[in-house]
Amino acid sequence: MPRYAMRVEYDGGPFAGWQRQDGPDTVQARLEAALRALEPDVPSVAAAGRTDAGVHATGQVAQADMGKAWRADRLMGAANWHLKPAPVAVTACARVPDDWHARFSATERRYTYRIIARRAPLTTERGLAWRVPGPLDPRAMAEAAGHLIGLHDFTTFRAVHCQSASPVKTMDEIAVEAVDRPDGQEIRLHLRARSFLHNQVRSIAGTLERVGAGAWPPGRVAEALAARDRAACGPVAPPDGLTLTGVGYPSDPFSSTTT
Repeated sequence: MPRYAMRVEYDGGPFAGWQRQDGPDTVQARLEAALRALEPDVPSVAAAGRTDAGVHATGQVAQADMGKAWRADRLMGAANWHLKPAPVAVTACARVPDDWHARFSATERRYTYRIIARRAPLTTERGLAWRVPGPLDPRAMAEAAGHLIGLHDFTTFRAVHCQSASPVKTMDEIAVEAVDRPDGQEIRLHLRARSFLHNQVRSIAGTLERVGAGAWPPGRVAEALAARDRAACGPVAPPDGLTLTGVGYPSDPFSSTTT
């Protein structure tokens, strides 16, 4: 069966996450339904990351095994037609080798977490960022984030029901970007690693917000990490501000048009 890589974008607000479930609407279920409208026997699709309820994506990557050889652009267009009106879109599609895998071939995942510091509630950006009263100190947040770079036991920063076999992960990057706005301030946390634990990014975002707000000194993040205790973590940030922005592979499947 010809295998296709698909870059998928979605607003996670209406969905109970990526992974198909009995009952709640999910992104995986919507994509599979769209593909099965084209070929009824399409197998389940796999994704690079299983985003939680309310988490968004601009760079999710999924794989689909089709019964016939499609031209990649036509498959993308047909899938998007059947995805309407759900807030899900395939933004790139390419034929890939049969042994390529959206999850296991990936070498890194990239996430961005948005925090908007302003007094007024969010309106047009509601559901797309975490609003805090602010202001936040990005330099203190960056100093705190530095304690999390490298190979560590991230027990403190993972959900109690995380199914990963080990809490040990390598954090390659946490960049703190500060953007001035007419209504206040926006902080964007850019995180990059080969893989992440369940709720790891949101746990880190909530903890760094405490530092930015002045409630924690930056060094307390190092102490929390060393504690290897979930109780030492700051609050878990809401899913609204989190977006899966990209997945890296040894060779970018979307670098050229594939039919």
